[in-house]
Amino acid sequence: QVQLVESGGGLVQAGGSLRVSCVASGRTLSSYHMAWFRQAPGKEREFVAAITWNGGTTYYADSVKGRFTISRDNAKNTVYLQMNSLKPEDTAVYYCNTVTRGRWEPYGSWGQGTQVTVSS
Repeated sequence: QVQLVESGGGLVQAGGSLRVSCVASGRTLSSYHMAWFRQAPGKEREFVAAITWNGGTTYYADSVKGRFTISRDNAKNTVYLQMNSLKPEDTAVYYCNTVTRGRWEPYGSWGQGTQVTVSS
């Protein structure tokens, strides 16, 4: 049973940067693949980025490739998402979750997420 808490969201102008964090409790994250998802008002939740248990492999949605970087620090039980060159269309609530390898499908409980708002 893994409890996930996202933080670090906020309001930024287009072209700016922001880093969101996901801290786990209950169990260590060292044996879990992790991913970030986001959901904008009126839209379905979508995949953003994923990282394997040891950080050896990362994968990004085309919409964020080259701008976002996912990383993890297993000693701190934390996963990060560094977001650069932000666009208004990046505005959403960002969530993290444990995921399967290959299809990156979430299987854990969802946290509250953290709001990211990008102004134009």
